[in-house]
Amino acid sequence: MRCELCLKSGMSGNNVSHSNRHTKTRFKANVHKQTLIQDGNQYKVKICSRCLRSLHKSPKFRKALASLKPVAASG
Repeated sequence: MRCELCLKSGMSGNNVSHSNRHTKTRFKANVHKQTLIQDGNQYKVKICSRCLRSLHKSPKFRKALASLKPVAASG
């Protein structure tokens, strides 16, 4: 999965054993599906933990969240 705000995604690399053998591995980003509420609107986003922590600190993240479509209110 990819973070919708910062576009962070996984990387590839190598696991290196004690005998120095290299095997391919995949390092995945810590991305979660989250429902966020801002200005009375609900947004369903896939967001990494770093963006989730920085959401209330930085105006950059608030602008990125405002560019997404709000979820229609059910009920």
